Amino acid sequence: MAKILSRQSLGVQPVYDIGVAHDHNFLLAGGQVASNCFNKSHSTAYGFVTFQTAYLKANYPVEYMAALLTSNSGDQDKVQMHIANCIAMGIEVLPPDINRSMVDFTPEGNSILFGLSAVRNVGLGAIECILQAREADGPFKSLAELCDRVDLHAVNRRALESLILSGALDPLEPNRHQLMQDLDLVIDWAQGRARDREIGQGNLFDMILGGGDAQPTTTATNGYETAPKAAPVADFDPQEKLRQEKEILGFYISDHPLKAVQRPAKILAPINLAELQEQPDNVTLSAIVLLAGVKPVITKKGDRMAIVQLEDLTGQAEAVVFPKSFERIGQHIAADRRLMIWGKVDRRDDRVQFIIDDAEPIEAVRMVMVELDPNWAGDIEQQHRLRNVIRNNQGEDPKYARVPVIAVIGGRQQRQFVRLGAQFRVQDPEAAVTALIKADFKAKATPLISA
Repeated sequence: MAKILSRQSLGVQPVYDIGVAHDHNFLLAGGQVASNCFNKSHSTAYGFVTFQTAYLKANYPVEYMAALLTSNSGDQDKVQMHIANCIAMGIEVLPPDINRSMVDFTPEGNSILFGLSAVRNVGLGAIECILQAREADGPFKSLAELCDRVDLHAVNRRALESLILSGALDPLEPNRHQLMQDLDLVIDWAQGRARDREIGQGNLFDMILGGGDAQPTTTATNGYETAPKAAPVADFDPQEKLRQEKEILGFYISDHPLKAVQRPAKILAPINLAELQEQPDNVTLSAIVLLAGVKPVITKKGDRMAIVQLEDLTGQAEAVVFPKSFERIGQHIAADRRLMIWGKVDRRDDRVQFIIDDAEPIEAVRMVMVELDPNWAGDIEQQHRLRNVIRNNQGEDPKYARVPVIAVIGGRQQRQFVRLGAQFRVQDPEAAVTALIKADFKAKATPLISA
């Protein structure tokens, strides 16, 4: 790599691509060529593409995001990040639907419909078979009709299970557990009907229901009501449905364990995992995360620690809980736990990790809310009084003061929430509230999420 020594304007000149073996375009003193540069024609092209992209995103946001999701469908981290962007833009990403979904992500009004190609274990052959049957005879009305109308060699049992657990068959029957119980019985029934059709023999019940017609395909219901059903069962609980959905799709789509705390958590200003690489070193950061996976580790000294997979609404990241921290917070480090964590970014070995120093279940996260008159907010004397009260309640070691203090400025008509800096966190919220009230401040301790 050569260094550019000087440059001067030559006015308007024709521009040509330079025919060299590598990406060069600036000639230096002595005939050297600077590497890793592009000439003006490249700059113009990139500028034009940037303009087009910005125009599409501004004027056709749903179509643009659908195309972006489709083009990145093989990268789960990017898909999750783009889904989070859709939510921020007010665009809902809908779960797959057996009667509406196409191969790829599809714009639908102000929503984006999940593509069938993103459902695990459902190959292109199965999707083409489903779409052909749907186009030929209209939407499916039941699991029995689906199994009867498609080729069960192409749409096999594994594909049908994935469609059920991903929510694609919810419009037919929202009880996914019931569909799973019915599946084996319905597949055997549909395979029997297929064999009968191959040899030209109609089902007796179909002919009776059809008024004696030997061709069951001409009946009003095609005999689908004769399909066997398992005994009624209760649906999976919501958390189990989400877990299965995550396993099949790679991420949560109909809901997310952290979605309920997304809005109240904004006031705490935690970082997003998608932005972890951009965070500074040696600065204590906080994040609200779901523990997607936990790998326990025993050190050579026999101490316990853990490698953790973190997830939020924007992406995923790897984290480490070293022995000293694990000794304090190890009871919280378990899969599927929702936590607020504190720690720092580590960039050793060309990997970006989050080093967890402290953690607390989000149900236990509390805040101290202090109501301030707008006139007080600009009063230096009142600011000093507030600061002194807070600092006197940070405990013996301020680094363990994790409870944020939120200033509520204004009245009922117009209120502004201001999170005070990390240096103003307190250790015991109840004691801090008591001290603030004694100092004539209106204050209360409140949980992040209501019970």
